[in-house]
Amino acid sequence: PVPKSISAARSARILCLQDSNSNTKYFDFVVVGSGVAGLRYALEVSKHGSVAIITKAEPHESNTNYAQGGVSAVLCPSDSVESHMQDTIVAGAYLCDEETVRVVCTEGPDRVKELIAIGASFDHGDDGKLHLAREGGHSHNRIVHAADMTGREIERALLKAFHPTALADEGLPIKPTNRRENAFLITEAVRGDGGILYNQSMQRFMPLYDERAELAPRDVVARSIDDQLKKRGEKYVLLDISHKPREQILAHFPNIAAECLRYGLDITSSPVPVVPAAHYMCGGIRAGLQGETNVKGLYVAGEVACTGLHGANRLASNSLLEALVFARRAVQPSIDHMTRSSLDIHASTMWTRPVLPTSLESHAMQEILFRTKTTRVELQSIMWEYVGIVRSTSRLKTAEWKIGELEAEWEEFLFRREWKPMMVGLQACEMKNLFCCAKLVVSSALARQESRGLHYIEDFPFLEESKRKPTIIFPTSLKLTWSSQQAHKLAAGAPL
Repeated sequence: PVPKSISAARSARILCLQDSNSNTKYFDFVVVGSGVAGLRYALEVSKHGSVAIITKAEPHESNTNYAQGGVSAVLCPSDSVESHMQDTIVAGAYLCDEETVRVVCTEGPDRVKELIAIGASFDHGDDGKLHLAREGGHSHNRIVHAADMTGREIERALLKAFHPTALADEGLPIKPTNRRENAFLITEAVRGDGGILYNQSMQRFMPLYDERAELAPRDVVARSIDDQLKKRGEKYVLLDISHKPREQILAHFPNIAAECLRYGLDITSSPVPVVPAAHYMCGGIRAGLQGETNVKGLYVAGEVACTGLHGANRLASNSLLEALVFARRAVQPSIDHMTRSSLDIHASTMWTRPVLPTSLESHAMQEILFRTKTTRVELQSIMWEYVGIVRSTSRLKTAEWKIGELEAEWEEFLFRREWKPMMVGLQACEMKNLFCCAKLVVSSALARQESRGLHYIEDFPFLEESKRKPTIIFPTSLKLTWSSQQAHKLAAGAPL
């Protein structure tokens, strides 16, 4: 935070203090991430102080931009908050925090209306009302959407809401320059719109696993597909929407149709090969009802947060909803914290400043980049192979060991090429974060000795009521290496 006298002097552009002796800039609010949560929060707090939005790539490059389905909210007279709550809790295998669920389901409709007021354009039916779709796990049509590109439309509207002079010095380009590889999702809305899953013998299989068939929650569908693939020794199943009218398919799923055509697949006339994919992190930094954490002044919203909404499995289209609700709830507490705080320039000396690896020889840097790229692929393979849809204690322990070995080898490789602990680079920072997240997922999975929601473990295949409580991992319970060591501890000379 900056001094109150500075906070009082506001205009339409971002104002910040800058240390004349360094390149350090000081803002009232720093927002890390430019997805729906970050941008929605920034729009509000920018009315009360200077804001820096930090994103590692183009502003559009966020998980929000890849969210196809929509935002779930009670906007139909035949629907109810209680029904939305019940669907959320059932999908979450009764591990959801009921108070959080009520808050999100109650406040959701107003958050959607705010988006519309900001300029987001959602699909409407012939009657002029919002077209509400249905997805797996929902008992009513309550998904507000913009065809199959809802996240992209929300991101567009929020970015446009910023006046150009209210952005960072470099400005915010509207179109991303890079394309994300190997990340094309088929929205759950295809199943909600009548899509049917078949094995390669064109046998419909979902009714064999759940009475809700294709409208079962995603954890049930993912396990069912996984079971079919293993039993039949096949690589994929088929999702078919071609029995629906061509015009309806193209109207509801234009992006999916176009993307599939790039690979020679016409979804209006033939089924699409699909497999389950790692998609969303249900856990995260533990947060209260205002997005607050146990770190004073740090608020979280969106996929980074664990609010208790999702429980053991996220209900379709509840992710954008949660981000909107908690981004808005974190605003006033943040303002209150900022106004009663004062700037302590010396606080930053607790942390050794990160440095770019400019001192490294170019060949050493190239070797590090290549090794990091291959290490990332190896880590992904370990997680998919040992920490996937169906787990076991022995395989989780194997993953724990393999991840530890891989991390140690990667770190040793870097340090042998003169990499220093406080050096930073995009690929290295991402690799550190991936190792940290992987270890957290494995630790959490080992701690839950029951099968609940998306966590299915063969050693404990049943629900245990006595274990119906959230898993909390404390930093001290993890074996820390350079990758997961806190920077201020490194600065203090803590052993690696």
